[in-house]
Amino acid sequence: MYFKNKLTEMEAGENINKLDYNTSREKLAMPEYGRNILRMVEHLKTIEDRDKRSEQARAVVKSMEILNPQVHQQENYSQKLWDHLYMIAGYDLDIDAPYPAPVPELMEAKPLTIPLKDKPVKAAHYGRNIESIIDLIASEPEGEVKRAMITSLAIYMRQQYLIWNKDSVADETIFKDIEKLSDYRIQVPSDISLSKISGDANFSRPGMGMNVGQAVAKKNKKNWKKKK
Repeated sequence: MYFKNKLTEMEAGENINKLDYNTSREKLAMPEYGRNILRMVEHLKTIEDRDKRSEQARAVVKSMEILNPQVHQQENYSQKLWDHLYMIAGYDLDIDAPYPAPVPELMEAKPLTIPLKDKPVKAAHYGRNIESIIDLIASEPEGEVKRAMITSLAIYMRQQYLIWNKDSVADETIFKDIEKLSDYRIQVPSDISLSKISGDANFSRPGMGMNVGQAVAKKNKKNWKKKK
């Protein structure tokens, strides 16, 4: 009995060692179709008769379509399925397909890298776009138009400042920030002043004031009823 149990344990250990894990298998070119499709494609390549091979290729593509229905959301999805078939086969597939065989160099080419600005933002609470606006204003000739642009910019920057910082800010602080962010290419006229902020103004951070408008309207309605 002892030897029988020992033999069973040894056989179980051998079976465990024979288990086939995905980590030990060849990496799939198109994981979304699974390893069974890979086996179908490998068998497809062993069929000697070209007509039979092409017929079986259509059946494999149909199976791929069923396994990956998301492909229908893509433009020209039928051609993409055939392209995927060639990719799974390592582009080594001689069949009569409804579309020309894809070129490996084009299919596997890396997408163009989008250049990103790695220049640090000078003032994070104003955002990166404010620097582009300042550059635009700095290039504007002196005159009433530029003066109006500086005033509008200052009002916007004050609003952004109040969202992320203190409850109040002096106009001079905003003006100094404009001059500093422009590398002193902009000189704020000394006689410019910003309009006073209403006591009902509410500057909330994004995502924290979703119902601010509704709350203010409700408050105004309540006050109106009291006066009436």
